[in-house]
Amino acid sequence: MKKRYAVENFSDIEPVPCPCGMTRRAFLNASDGAATLHVVAIKKDAKLHYHKEHFEIYHVLEGRGFMELDGERVPVRPGSAVFIAAYCRHRAVGEMIIANVSVPSFDPADEWFD
Repeated sequence: MKKRYAVENFSDIEPVPCPCGMTRRAFLNASDGAATLHVVAIKKDAKLHYHKEHFEIYHVLEGRGFMELDGERVPVRPGSAVFIAAYCRHRAVGEMIIANVSVPSFDPADEWFD
């Protein structure tokens, strides 16, 4: 019987480049496509992008800055959480570390740039 849980340690996950900086992605295989959890080190020059097939929730863990959301700049700080719907053009501005929940699971083919 397949286990109904999974455990990952972010220190064991190799970071990979993403439009926002560097990310560590957990549960890519364990969730059967339902969701993934990422820890992202945001750099100052994050690229504006959007997704057509999934939404994201950003939770700021460290640092301060802004989220650019469909052209609006919203200040964020540790404890801030932002729900980002499909097609919302977004990027983080400033240096910060966030937890990012992607539903359904992250798919690199669903990153779009204008």
